[in-house]
Amino acid sequence: MSGNALLVISGLVLLIAGADRFVHGAAAAARNMGIAPLLIGLTVVAFATSSPEILVSVVASLQGEPGLAIGNAIGSNIVNIGLVLGCVAIIRPIKLQSATLRREMPALLAVTLLTVSLFLDSYLSRVDGLVMLTGLVIVMIWLVRLGMRSAPSDPIKKEYEAEIPKDVSMPMAIFWLLFGLGTLLIGAYLLVDGAIAVAQFFGVSEVVIGILLVAFGTSLPELAVSLISALKGEYGLAIGNIVGSNIFNLLAVIGVAATISPFALPPSVLSLHIFVMVAFTLVLFAMTYDYDGKSEVSRIEGVALLIAFIAYDTYVVLQNVRMH
Repeated sequence: MSGNALLVISGLVLLIAGADRFVHGAAAAARNMGIAPLLIGLTVVAFATSSPEILVSVVASLQGEPGLAIGNAIGSNIVNIGLVLGCVAIIRPIKLQSATLRREMPALLAVTLLTVSLFLDSYLSRVDGLVMLTGLVIVMIWLVRLGMRSAPSDPIKKEYEAEIPKDVSMPMAIFWLLFGLGTLLIGAYLLVDGAIAVAQFFGVSEVVIGILLVAFGTSLPELAVSLISALKGEYGLAIGNIVGSNIFNLLAVIGVAATISPFALPPSVLSLHIFVMVAFTLVLFAMTYDYDGKSEVSRIEGVALLIAFIAYDTYVVLQNVRMH
């Protein structure tokens, strides 16, 4: 068992380090190509931040364990809203001043509802996977148009301008991009192998391990980015990072898993996990909706999100302990 735990920890460390370098290289390369920082932030950075989830999904599906990929995608979205946003709001209440970000919220809601509709027949086919990957292309195009239409005064523009790496030569940017990708791949293989072994040792499903263990690990880059952004007062980045990552988690992670390895969904996904993910997404939408002109996620709301997240994870653990 200690060997499997070491595999999981090594995999997570490599995934986090790889994601950091991959995001750095991708963002710097895009900036060198003359792409506007806001567009880089909305597309390249959001996609690269989800790279641990995407690579874990590819590796798990190729090894015939798509349940791990699905658990990872659903679990990561719950972790991003419950744990990441909850912790960030407790440390510093998040003001939502960006109109661009407000327009991104309905997209997350639409993508979540699309995922639920494809899950309803309890089977993810290749066609479902291709529908999600097509949705990903459409969302990417829409995000580019959104970025191009956003007002020059939108605060998120200045935040991305400050954060996208400058003065990185193109060869260096490509080096970090490839180094990050290689590290991510090795990390994903180690994590998937370790996670499958842990699931077998405890006699729980790969979906549960994906939700509890893998999702937490692959969401650590989002936690780091959002916390640092909030402490710098870059509220748009703190929440935009979560929204963008959640969109990519559903469309890219589940889309890739279903396309590589179609499979039947375990009953618990439909009866509990997808329901909890939708509930968290709706709560996020409600919290960031501008009712009173001072749209923000307060400390109390942060505490509520964190308590809800801990309650859900505790319930999943207890339910699986009771079954064995």
